[in-house]
Amino acid sequence: MFEEFKKFALRGNVVDLAIGVIIGAAFGRIVTSLVGDVIMPVIGYVFGGLDFSNYFIALSDAVTATNYADAKAQGAVIGYGAFITIALNFAIIAWVLFLVVKAINKAKKKEDEKAGETPPPATPEDVALLREIRDLLATRKES
Repeated sequence: MFEEFKKFALRGNVVDLAIGVIIGAAFGRIVTSLVGDVIMPVIGYVFGGLDFSNYFIALSDAVTATNYADAKAQGAVIGYGAFITIALNFAIIAWVLFLVVKAINKAKKKEDEKAGETPPPATPEDVALLREIRDLLATRKES
């Protein structure tokens, strides 16, 4: 069983996936900081000092706090400001990943153009055999 696990864990795809997850986690922290420390304060400034992190709806009369952290400690609250921030994080991550994939595709296209025309892939043996049979049948019908 250990050998089977070793084969699975050391496959190229699994290692690539693990590296992607680690880089993704680090990238997520960068985006969280970008949104929380750069973008949201600018949005708050533009809209008159809004701080989305403290926007919440109290579901209980016992909640009297004015900030989200204290309100959560007092009772049930819906923190829609935190949701807005997380949704913005997602939109930024999706946009950046889109740009990265687009740049990679553009680079591949340029590389392919530099290499010149690539020859078409070799015809599979079964297709070549079927073509030969077709041609033989066509010559029989003609005679």
